Amino acid sequence: RRLAPRAMFRRNLGTGGQLLSWVWRRQIREPRSLVVLCDISGSMERHSRLLLRFVQALSAASEVRTESFVFGTRLTRVTRLLRDRDRDRALARVSDSVNDWAGGTRIGESFRTFNQHWARRSLRTSGVVLVVSDGWDRGDPALVATETARLRRNCHRLVWLNPLAGTPGYQPLAGGMRAAYPYIDDFLPAGTVASLERLGEILGGVRATDTRRGSEAASHAALPGTVGPTVDGVPGIVGGATIDPSAPRPLA
Repeated sequence: RRLAPRAMFRRNLGTGGQLLSWVWRRQIREPRSLVVLCDISGSMERHSRLLLRFVQALSAASEVRTESFVFGTRLTRVTRLLRDRDRDRALARVSDSVNDWAGGTRIGESFRTFNQHWARRSLRTSGVVLVVSDGWDRGDPALVATETARLRRNCHRLVWLNPLAGTPGYQPLAGGMRAAYPYIDDFLPAGTVASLERLGEILGGVRATDTRRGSEAASHAALPGTVGPTVDGVPGIVGGATIDPSAPRPLA
């Protein structure tokens, strides 16, 4: 136990500064902030609106500080737009505010923009990052690996939602998905209400004592000056199964 000197002196001002009562520090638990990076490219058009609805509901019904971004060929912050109480109007404003809705995808460039301009102010090493993307990417896979590793080091937990992950026989072999996969803590399916309910349960179970299940060695392998990612650990998957990135197997 540790004393709280400022609170103790303030409480004892009425006795002329005589310390008649002791005040001790106590641990205060606060929810971790949540950052959502949602892919709005053409391949994600079917799922983007549902997942943005989920982000809206999460922001409105929870005390968790939530920052929202969408990306296609570039990153756009939409936190304020999604605060509109009219859900349909909010999504319409998001669609009008970006120029790359249902366009191409550049995951590496978008992650780099977030790491350079938004990570410090929105994460501060204690937030949870939720990426929503199918992993299809037109950019450089090496850049995706480097920036995903950097993003992983900047947050407490990196969760990736992939609408294709629930498909029987799915394998994470797309260029962007394969490059980012070694640095993900939790790889989950998305696209249905049931999967989002499962995600809510998982996020509700995240505690400060949780350990990172991703490979720290893999994260540092993508630092500038190194070549290619090396992986010792694999992320957790809904249902308790694991996937070896060197020999992908179907997800149930």
